[in-house]
Amino acid sequence: MRLAFFDTKPYDKASFNKYAEGKDITIKYFETKLNEDTVDLASGYDAVCVFVNDIVNAKVIDRLVELGVGVVALRSAGFNNVDMKYAYGKIHVLRVPAYSPYAVAEHAMALLLTSVRRIHKAYIRTRDFNFSLQGMTGFDLHGKTIGVVGTGRIGRVFINICLGFGMKVLAYDKYPANGLADGDRVRYTDLDELMEKSDIISLHCPLTEDTYHLIDEKSLEKCKKGVIILNTSRGALVDAEALLNAIKSRKVGAACLDVYEEESDFFFEDYSGHILDDDILARLISMPNVIVSSHQAFLTEEALMNIAETTISNILGFFANGECPNELCYRCGNTEDCKTGKCF
Repeated sequence: MRLAFFDTKPYDKASFNKYAEGKDITIKYFETKLNEDTVDLASGYDAVCVFVNDIVNAKVIDRLVELGVGVVALRSAGFNNVDMKYAYGKIHVLRVPAYSPYAVAEHAMALLLTSVRRIHKAYIRTRDFNFSLQGMTGFDLHGKTIGVVGTGRIGRVFINICLGFGMKVLAYDKYPANGLADGDRVRYTDLDELMEKSDIISLHCPLTEDTYHLIDEKSLEKCKKGVIILNTSRGALVDAEALLNAIKSRKVGAACLDVYEEESDFFFEDYSGHILDDDILARLISMPNVIVSSHQAFLTEEALMNIAETTISNILGFFANGECPNELCYRCGNTEDCKTGKCF
């Protein structure tokens, strides 16, 4: 079985080579992203492996099918970069539903703590031997209300971390998790109440038609003055321009972003010494109350190993058995709902 691996980074090779060793799979690594201009590199391969910024649209799908490629293997949980409706009946799409919920949830809390306790500013100051505490006052997380949108694996781990800090949790999910709400520390509510009553809002949901620009001008108007916005899920959950305007008007007190809606043009690459063409991203980064990390929440040794192991298992299992438990449902874009018939 031959696999074309796109958007390769050095840290990918070590983990994938480990789990491919001794198995009936040969991997060709390409540094370029998969898109309409590069899809012909997949000629002669049985499957392609892609990441979050590879583009698998209708034209790419058609060309993959023409080339005889039968599987698109996502090394991620998110799949908004794949035209799932168009893929129906043409090509099989497999994903990694959970590589390390702890990695993403812990990174979200790390961003929050860095922001509210000014850790990033302290690091810069003390390296210049500036030990002044002027402007370094933060606040306790204990007793604060945090709104968590999305209570899947990552969201639930993040909630547990928040509970450890003594925070109160307002949660929202289209499909609430059984046993999570206790009526006291964790309570499910609707989005309007979550926006109105949360001191901090953290996003842990997939990007769908329903969640696109979940945080926009209207939703931000409902929020408390000084609210903190965290996004470690998908960039387009947040209308970046609306967020920037809310920061400028002092409606939003701080933002912690590991993702950005136009990140595919910049993230994972070194643009130091260059002028950034995206004015909104440049303005956000320049803000003293904004922290941006470049989609690195997933990046732990454990997560990389889990991604490689699951992806290799997905591909080999599919070609051996003609099915895979992690194949995405073309109707609901899920793996569990289609088993229960919810999407029909």
